[in-house]
Amino acid sequence: MHFVILAAVATVATALPQYGTPSPSRYGDDSHEVVAILRDDRVREDDGRYNIEVQTGNGITLSQSGSPRGPTGAVVKAGEYSYTAPDGTPVYVKFVADENGYQPQSDLLPVAPEFPHPIPQFVLDQIAFAAEEDAARDRGQSKAPSSRYGAR
Repeated sequence: MHFVILAAVATVATALPQYGTPSPSRYGDDSHEVVAILRDDRVREDDGRYNIEVQTGNGITLSQSGSPRGPTGAVVKAGEYSYTAPDGTPVYVKFVADENGYQPQSDLLPVAPEFPHPIPQFVLDQIAFAAEEDAARDRGQSKAPSSRYGAR
């Protein structure tokens, strides 16, 4: 009987809410700063079109609109957002998301080198060597390693 009472008390004790330090946020930021939402306008039309305008007290802004397109009704979105990075850099991103995927545009995004970029000579030599091997193989004069290559 004492065991049943002890088990019931232990169960109730473990079920009580724990008031301790709050768990860290999922973003790794331990601050619990409350940021005011200055503007939050959302409009959704019956045909699937929508428009969102959000502005926060810490300088984050979002403007986005979308509408269904095509026979599948996939939503095409376009908009822009801005915020200040932790190092103080202002970030501004304009984007489109459609059948070609998400396409952001910003001065802060990395850019691929211009093409045609110079090809190093050792690469050109390797390409020529491979072309010679292919031509020799096609003429039946292949200099490919034998099947015994590497055998001792």
